Amino acid sequence: MNHAYFIPVIFLFLILFFTRQANAVVFKKIIQKRKTGDIQMFELAQKFIGKECLIYTFNSSQLTGVIKEVNEGAILIENGDTLEAVNFDFIVRIREYPRKKNGKKKSVVLD
Repeated sequence: MNHAYFIPVIFLFLILFFTRQANAVVFKKIIQKRKTGDIQMFELAQKFIGKECLIYTFNSSQLTGVIKEVNEGAILIENGDTLEAVNFDFIVRIREYPRKKNGKKKSVVLD
């Protein structure tokens, strides 16, 4: 049997093992956050109601829209004519959409 087949298989198992550990760490943080009750973030998020914001989540995705409602479980975002509900536990950062000096939205947002 050729030993060259074992190397890719071992790398595949290592990649699967480490990605499961990374997901487990994220879920542990979410469970810990639910137990402690992150009330401060909930109160701070309510200040953004009615403003166009950028919302960053755990998996590095970015949502843009007007925050319509903030509950203890989710944030309701309106983007054009669609509504989205984002689980509050997955939100990492909320910021108001940056604008230029003349009040227009910036075309490129670098973070």
